[in-house]
Amino acid sequence: MKKTVVITGALGGIGQAICKTFKEDGYQVLGIDVKAIGNIPFCDYSFDFDLSRLSKNEDYRSDKLNILNKFGDDLHVLINNAAVQILNNLKDIKITEWNETLDVNLTAPMLLSQWALPYISKNDGSIINISSIHQTLTKPKFTAYATSKSALVGLTKAMAVDLNGEIRVNSISPAAIETDMLRAGFNNDESALDVLKKLHPVQRIGYPYEVAKLALFLASDEAKFINGANLQLDGGISSVLHDL
Repeated sequence: MKKTVVITGALGGIGQAICKTFKEDGYQVLGIDVKAIGNIPFCDYSFDFDLSRLSKNEDYRSDKLNILNKFGDDLHVLINNAAVQILNNLKDIKITEWNETLDVNLTAPMLLSQWALPYISKNDGSIINISSIHQTLTKPKFTAYATSKSALVGLTKAMAVDLNGEIRVNSISPAAIETDMLRAGFNNDESALDVLKKLHPVQRIGYPYEVAKLALFLASDEAKFINGANLQLDGGISSVLHDL
């Protein structure tokens, strides 16, 4: 049987690239997305999961995970890629916004990892969490999102230690990646995007396939000694000091 990978947020720019890359490498790809209607591109099977609801409702969680159980025997990799990005100033953040961010970006990865653990450990596989540069460097209005991504890296490291070699757990923290979500944040303003590109020492932003290729490497036998790591994929921007 083919190795199987479960990928959340499979309809997003990074998610689709990850699905495509693992599919091309011979994996059976199970794509999960809250907006999934019909087949998700590059996925052998597609599932509509509301990760916020999955985090809060035990019956819903049980029903959805039972659907995935029939694929468990061949599960080698879980990629927790899905995320919500709700922007608001600290003084204005609503508790519903805070809870939804943590439910999707942190609690769901923990619960899916819990579910996947017995299957992945049997197959000597790994879990990969997609974090963000916001886990260390952030901007105004990103309080909830940055907190969730910092905590996801913390979860990655804690799981790697707690599992004691049973499976490997790593995370990737991308900086600006060329996606519809990124462009929407800049209102598709090319001049603003050009400024953003020049902030990176490599003079460009990243591409979804670069995140996907790094995830594929972390899932491979060549990465067997990488565990509890957070790999920054940021074009060098985290090394820049901006000054006057």
